[in-house]
Amino acid sequence: MGEHVKYLVSAGGRVIACLAWSSAPRHLGARDRFIGWSAEARRRNIRFLAYNPRYLILPWVRVPHLASHVLGQMARRIAADWERIYGHPLYFLETFVDPERYRGTCYRAANWVVMGRTTGRGKNCPNKRPNRSIKEVLGYPLTPRFRELLAKVE
Repeated sequence: MGEHVKYLVSAGGRVIACLAWSSAPRHLGARDRFIGWSAEARRRNIRFLAYNPRYLILPWVRVPHLASHVLGQMARRIAADWERIYGHPLYFLETFVDPERYRGTCYRAANWVVMGRTTGRGKNCPNKRPNRSIKEVLGYPLTPRFRELLAKVE
């Protein structure tokens, strides 16, 4: 399962959103090119990234800009929580958005950057042909020095 953290967001005593964060995928071409790290740096430093596989604003909640606001709050909080739980910092957040189903508006509004697209092959693809939908890869640096910190191989 790897490292992971889950959050319930509440307001007025009611849960309004759920988020999950986990260890980042090992190989992700768009992200790896965006960061500019070597294979060795990725192997050593992948633990400094967190992946957002699940984000849900409950269907009955109707608050303008809530989704991007919650993402902003997460970006301010997750690094400290992760370090308290796992004993190491985070420098970068990432997620996938299926552009055939969603636009990723809340991520873009929260200043996440589109880094590129997946190949659609998944991690255990036996051939070079896509076997799932192609996703947009979005990222959010938690520090301006993320590239420098992630490129270290010491």
